[in-house]
Amino acid sequence: MTRAARQAPQPLRPIALGGSVHAIKERGMSKSLKRVKAALEAAGLVTEILDVGQARTAAEAAARVGCDIDQIAKSIIFRGEASDKAMLFLTAGGNQVDDGKASALAGEPLGKADADLIREQTGFAIGGVAPVGHLNPIRAWADPRLLEFDQIWAAAGTPRHVFALPSGRLLPMTGAQVSDFKSQ
Repeated sequence: MTRAARQAPQPLRPIALGGSVHAIKERGMSKSLKRVKAALEAAGLVTEILDVGQARTAAEAAARVGCDIDQIAKSIIFRGEASDKAMLFLTAGGNQVDDGKASALAGEPLGKADADLIREQTGFAIGGVAPVGHLNPIRAWADPRLLEFDQIWAAAGTPRHVFALPSGRLLPMTGAQVSDFKSQ
């Protein structure tokens, strides 16, 4: 039995420890946060968006919400070199994306997406790209590791905000295809 299979389901409303994590109120939300919240509501997902402070890495985000690093769904954006389109790879927090595998899935060479392309095509800043609520439709792929957990966490539109969701909701909400793109 895998560690993920033994893990007890976690509630979608975590208890904040030491006041470092707290739910945000509608009034103080940025446009990005509001777009993510609207996308979550449209998908029928009831969850809180939490302010975890400046979490620069998946490990920091995992420590703040009290989960395994691989329960953090990182949104990695590449730029299609032929199409100039943003491509989204949702990967477990402890994994890295293999550029060659990602390019093969996309059907074109992929390059680094700069901050302007990410902001223009997704509406999010680097570090806060959510899996939902993009300004434009985006091709997406998901790491199978994320589906091994009952609950995962993702950025909510800013580098400071996250939300929890049942892993089984990730694919229907994002249209992502489960694919092997992990570096060895």
